[in-house]
Amino acid sequence: MNTSTSMSPVLDIQNLRINLPPWSDRPHAVNNVSLSVSMGEILCIVGESGSGKSMLGKALMGLLPKPHVHVSGGQVYFEGRDITNLDETEWRSLRGHRIAMIFQEPMTALSPLMRIGQQIEEVMLVHTDMTAQQRQARTMALLNDVHLPDPDRVFASYPHQLSGGQRQRVVIAMALALEPKLIIADEPTTALDVTTQAQILHLIKDLQKKHGTAVLFITHDFGVVAEIADRVAVMQGGELVEVGDASQILNAPATAYSRQLIDAVPSLTPRVVQARADLTPALLRVTSVSKTYAGKRSWFSRGTNGVLAVNNVSLSVPTQGSLAIVGESGSGKSTLARCIIGLEHNESGDVELENQTINGLSRSALRPIRQKIQMIFQDPFSSLNPRQKVGDIISLGPMIQGVDRDVAWEQARELLRRVGLRAEAADRYPHEFSGGQRQRIGIARALAVKPKLIVADEPVSALDVSVQKQVLELLDELREEMGLSLLFITHDLRVAATVCENILIMSKGKVVEQGTTQEVFARPAHPYTQSLLAAIPGQAWSRSVSKNA
Repeated sequence: MNTSTSMSPVLDIQNLRINLPPWSDRPHAVNNVSLSVSMGEILCIVGESGSGKSMLGKALMGLLPKPHVHVSGGQVYFEGRDITNLDETEWRSLRGHRIAMIFQEPMTALSPLMRIGQQIEEVMLVHTDMTAQQRQARTMALLNDVHLPDPDRVFASYPHQLSGGQRQRVVIAMALALEPKLIIADEPTTALDVTTQAQILHLIKDLQKKHGTAVLFITHDFGVVAEIADRVAVMQGGELVEVGDASQILNAPATAYSRQLIDAVPSLTPRVVQARADLTPALLRVTSVSKTYAGKRSWFSRGTNGVLAVNNVSLSVPTQGSLAIVGESGSGKSTLARCIIGLEHNESGDVELENQTINGLSRSALRPIRQKIQMIFQDPFSSLNPRQKVGDIISLGPMIQGVDRDVAWEQARELLRRVGLRAEAADRYPHEFSGGQRQRIGIARALAVKPKLIVADEPVSALDVSVQKQVLELLDELREEMGLSLLFITHDLRVAATVCENILIMSKGKVVEQGTTQEVFARPAHPYTQSLLAAIPGQAWSRSVSKNA
């Protein structure tokens, strides 16, 4: 890692203050923050959701939602020039060219009306004199650099035709297009599986070394911090709590808040299966399920044969037990989950809940079953109705089941408290919350009807470590209180080890390995499983922390 910071910084933030609207819970998003990033240095900013780290990143790109949120004090010097008062024309000359940003939510950063190739080429069209052929060649090279499979297909695709992890890689390719002097990365690996995450971190480090790029890396993943950070800044409530070399912050933090964050990092020690006297039949049983997405058709061809997203998959989830499904982006794990809850129709195989076959049922026949099985979706932004208050969103399920509105709303407020939000959040709209807060709302909604089975598709990927720990502990408590079973889809093997007794590994639609989490972590039999475990970031640091604990 680069530890030299004596040279003139590319970015120098001095006493920055960002005001929030009068109705906010605090006056400042960022209060009196001073930081610097030098050429070839990676500064990681960590902190809980709402700490101001993402708002700081937006200020550095001139993307604050003015006039309600705006810089009210301090200076931001980029390459020696104060950029706090630039007009929109001046910002456009910097964005994408000298300063680039990798956004947290790729679906909102990409236009749904443009093909991927066009969107990547756009920054070159605005800032360079490249020919069409040169732009296309550069775009294809970028798609290869971020390890997207079948670059020709991705180039011609629309965002909705790609998986979440693939869309995030496209956003990273866009940011790297013109090799900027400063990259602001806002949770850039949150949606990525561990092998792709390792590739992207390696790619960012290579760019940093080759071109002297400065990187401001916003993350809640301390494994990533341990892997790439030269220095670390810890933020809480809009203020800077601690700044120091990565080794010092990770191994000997000076403040109680930093220690609290590190203590909340999921362990790599697998969860042990508890012996049960009453080994009841599985609550959920999936037998030989397959799902194919049809290929494109046109007037001039019969189309392709389609994509076999799920290929003859079988699994079971015991009562009050849990199963983690782990695999790379595009492995079929989310499609399998959607088949299980009836959002997709599998063409073969059976899904049984409490010995009742539920696949192929009509919408009306599925309605009473919805109370027994609920899903927490991966993308909290698109899964919450922007026109409804949070209380209405959470209380709708119980009200459909016959609960009085006032009672349902009171239960919604209590659930919000349990997932780490204030009860007053029930009276606000989804857009008023951060990404991590919206994910907590999605979890509260799933719990509202007191289901027997939760199908959780990356439910904590958008959460900071302390809230992640709270939510995982909450799910544990609910399993005990309600006899809840859990089917947990994740790309984070730390989370899988923490929350699930059993694990299933998927690759290209097939199951390649399954067993207890303890057995699979200790003795992975399949090369694919071995590669996933080897790619977990910050393993050496995790072992050191576990040893000291």
